[in-house]
Amino acid sequence: MTQQGVRWTADQVLALAPDAASRKAGSKLGAAGPWSEAGSTGEGTVWGLCKGSGSKPYQTVVDLADASGPAYKCSCPSRKFPCKHALGLLLLWAGEDGAVPAGEPPGWAEQWISGRRRRAGEKAEEKKDADGSGGPSGSAGPEAARRRAERRAERVTAGATELEQRLTDLLRGGLASAEHSGYGLWEETAARMVDAQAQGLAARVRELGAIPSTGPGWPVRLLEECALLHLLGQGWLRRERLPDGLAATVRSRIGLPVSADGPPRRDSWLVLAQYDTTDPRLTTRRIWLHGADSQRTVLLLSYGAAGRAPELSLPVGLALEAEVSAYPGAGQLRVALGEQFAPPTPTAIRPPGLTTTRAAARYGDALRDDPWLESVPVTLDRVVPVPDGGSWQLADADEDAALPLTPAARNRPGLWRLVALSGGAPVRVFGECGHQGFTPLTAWPEGAGDPVSLC
Repeated sequence: MTQQGVRWTADQVLALAPDAASRKAGSKLGAAGPWSEAGSTGEGTVWGLCKGSGSKPYQTVVDLADASGPAYKCSCPSRKFPCKHALGLLLLWAGEDGAVPAGEPPGWAEQWISGRRRRAGEKAEEKKDADGSGGPSGSAGPEAARRRAERRAERVTAGATELEQRLTDLLRGGLASAEHSGYGLWEETAARMVDAQAQGLAARVRELGAIPSTGPGWPVRLLEECALLHLLGQGWLRRERLPDGLAATVRSRIGLPVSADGPPRRDSWLVLAQYDTTDPRLTTRRIWLHGADSQRTVLLLSYGAAGRAPELSLPVGLALEAEVSAYPGAGQLRVALGEQFAPPTPTAIRPPGLTTTRAAARYGDALRDDPWLESVPVTLDRVVPVPDGGSWQLADADEDAALPLTPAARNRPGLWRLVALSGGAPVRVFGECGHQGFTPLTAWPEGAGDPVSLC
């Protein structure tokens, strides 16, 4: 990054923070006051000593040259990555020229940097060896994997058959019975799907259990979700009759593990958005990328244990020169990150935008390939956020059409950042468009300007 003479913006640095408290604490350390012996190299390494509560300053170093995202090392006791000192150091580096001068890293920083890069090289060699390995055990591995896959498929089939009976009983007894049976029965059914190793079915069953008594129209929503779940179960039970692409989508929706088997596609991938979702067991990070040459929008998923941020981090507004490989399935956008040819760098590239009418049509088109799709990635061009009764919508500046915001988007602080950025003028907005409306994730002002994350 720095070898091209381009520094990150403060927003891009703060997008790395694992939580709001870290952003606030890191912002306070983004001035020169607590720092000494700070420096950077043209290869993308930043270091410095930060005065803390103890007698010795904290040694902080960040490696920005890693193509999979920044890596951090700090002698403070924090278990957050990055810690507030790493964020403060990057904010100092991203600020005024001369605050972090160029130089040679001190011994403690050089030791960590060289160790990291040596281990990365060793892992790459191990991967090459594993990819090209053969020998007597080579045939046993695939055969054992095939038998495991067959056993799992049998369990999933038993689970799907049981679920079909559960849905039949529900409809025979009437949807009103779901309001009186309570959540326990749904949780029991979900647990049976977990036992059947069908995590996708279990997740959808839990969603069904949360619908009854949730306000006017809940029986209609419950019936719609029951129909989609029935369609997924039938898709699995009749998967041999489906086209290959749709069968792969069904396997993915059921929750079976799949590998990225598409041919590598090299491009300059613009980071459109990054956000995390959490549950008691897992943190999932979604990173949307847009190919400057291919004009494709794809999704990277990264995972971390509950309470810990995933390792992969690519702040909005950076461009990554890399290869990606697609996962199987009709209409699926998920990819795996392959070889990276340069560290991520800031860019002025923007994705092309659509009207709100075309965005809604794109979601409709995508449902043909994946009926269980919640939303599709879309960039809207020249839209204005406007109130709509007790809600909000994005109205086209050039035609009489609009998209409502999803309930989740209306409750996010990002809505007010979007309103402030627009100020009543058109903006370009990237987000997810689905049956509940549009969720804005990133916005650009008209003309020149850095992207603003709304996550």
